[in-house]
Amino acid sequence: MSDFQQIQSQFAAAIRDPAQPLLPGVSPERMAVYQELFFNNVLNFVSSAFPVLSTLYREPQWHAKTRLFFQSSNLHSPYFLDIAESFLNWLQQQQLAPEDPPFLLELAHYEWIELYLATAHRQCHQPLLMQTEAQLATSQLAMDELALLLCYQYPVSQISATFRPERPAAPSLLLVYRDLENEIKFMALNQLSASLLQLLINTPGARLAELTTSLQTLAPQLTNQQIGEGALQLLQDLAKKGVIRAFQAA
Repeated sequence: MSDFQQIQSQFAAAIRDPAQPLLPGVSPERMAVYQELFFNNVLNFVSSAFPVLSTLYREPQWHAKTRLFFQSSNLHSPYFLDIAESFLNWLQQQQLAPEDPPFLLELAHYEWIELYLATAHRQCHQPLLMQTEAQLATSQLAMDELALLLCYQYPVSQISATFRPERPAAPSLLLVYRDLENEIKFMALNQLSASLLQLLINTPGARLAELTTSLQTLAPQLTNQQIGEGALQLLQDLAKKGVIRAFQAA
């Protein structure tokens, strides 16, 4: 490492951690300005990326957690999305602190997913479908790439500063997607609806009849007609939102 690189590394370390020794010739007052500026930028980025999570802590606790992240992470990118992802990865490597809610990682992941979908670029442009029964029954179907099927132990979409849930008996099944107006939305699913979408994820290009046949083995208490009607209603609703599209081979 060259002398310049060594100085640069020491300067960056001093910015991240005020406990680090100052470089010769740098006044404490000047360094304090840099430290406050850089930390506040990271704090603003992280708080904006995780708006619900940040409200679950008292301000000193949240600042301390963010400062620990800033001190212990080598941030190589100044971009908002990259800093948010680094914070999520950092959280996943930490032990839960006494002040951390038990759903910390699930909520952080959910908020990250919202941010990811809001900023993602669509790689393939699958055609939209008309919501008619005839087209949905005969078309090869696919999930939009900006729609994700998620499973959490806690109802993360309901958590707020005033609602901290206990762990429920059943997991929370969610479809999170970017709609046709580029808004991030979520839909709570039951087990059968989630199974239908998972089948479509696993077998892109499947038709409605194939999906309902596969679902029959998962819900033998229902008739094929009941499953077909429920599946059609769900797919019509999701086609209207742009979540279910016409399959297009790569």
